[in-house]
Amino acid sequence: MQKQTVAFSRDSSNLFFHILTKCNLSCSHCYINKTQHGENTLDIGTIKDWLGLFSPKAHQTNLIFLGGEPTLHPDLSLAVKEARRLGFLSITIDTNGYLFHDILDKITPDDLDFLSFSLDGATKHTNDIIRGKGSYDAVLSGIQKAGNKGFSCSMIYTVSDKNIHELELMPSLVQRLGISRFFIQVIGMRGESTQSSKILKARQVSKDLWLKTIPQVAETIAASGIIVTYPKVFLTPGEEFQCAGNVAENYFVFPNARVYQCPICEDFPLHSHEIQNNRLVTMPSINEKDLFKLNIPEGCVMNKMIQPGNLAYTKSGKPSHKIACCMLKQELIP
Repeated sequence: MQKQTVAFSRDSSNLFFHILTKCNLSCSHCYINKTQHGENTLDIGTIKDWLGLFSPKAHQTNLIFLGGEPTLHPDLSLAVKEARRLGFLSITIDTNGYLFHDILDKITPDDLDFLSFSLDGATKHTNDIIRGKGSYDAVLSGIQKAGNKGFSCSMIYTVSDKNIHELELMPSLVQRLGISRFFIQVIGMRGESTQSSKILKARQVSKDLWLKTIPQVAETIAASGIIVTYPKVFLTPGEEFQCAGNVAENYFVFPNARVYQCPICEDFPLHSHEIQNNRLVTMPSINEKDLFKLNIPEGCVMNKMIQPGNLAYTKSGKPSHKIACCMLKQELIP
């Protein structure tokens, strides 16, 4: 098994394209903020135009179609085919599994690299508390339908204090479902998740619990032949902090034409770019790129400002650990 930290590179890029913010579910940890991200659904002409803005580097760009729920868009299949025509390095649809508008009948496995399904509990009880009643069955059914048609399926499990206890049950489930890649995410305290009731609100887990649980489960899943990716979150003592915003080209595009480079900034009008008249325009200071340059003992300055719950300090007031850039990943390749 090969374990590696996925380093930032100027030679690769990720385009997270939110083509709408509408969704059929109301997950307790949803990061969408319609005040900041807009409520409109992009028409297919605009989607094609915006894909074209990033097409000069398409051959080195991983494209992920997101929402809301992207399969709610009636022309998602046309967007996928346009992305393939433009030559994007990989194309993924992130879905909650309901697979609206007969999307599986409108595209083929040749059009798409991955269908990525979100599941946040190994049992129906836990998942449906977080994501909504019926969502567990919908995901499992969606994966089966996609697999039967030859699509490559991956899965995202967003870890919080509400579901980390079931992560150890996931290895047997992902093997049974035929998942080829498994992504573990850490919950981001932003968007709709901050509006949840105190009873439902999910929270980030402690450093000790994360390090005790995540690497071990990741290795178990990878040992079965599945590629596993998870965020590093906590830097080791002496490890240097590096912000992806200063090195890599990652773009988070929203229907209101805002383009961010850091997902933690998305609750605020700090976007570094904006699409204006079909041009990618750099925004004036102060924006997120000004914050990327700051150097603090805690590591990620945006984490310190927006979601400081995973920080801890010594009695003298010094941070006991550094938080890694949220884009820094660990990958296990069988």
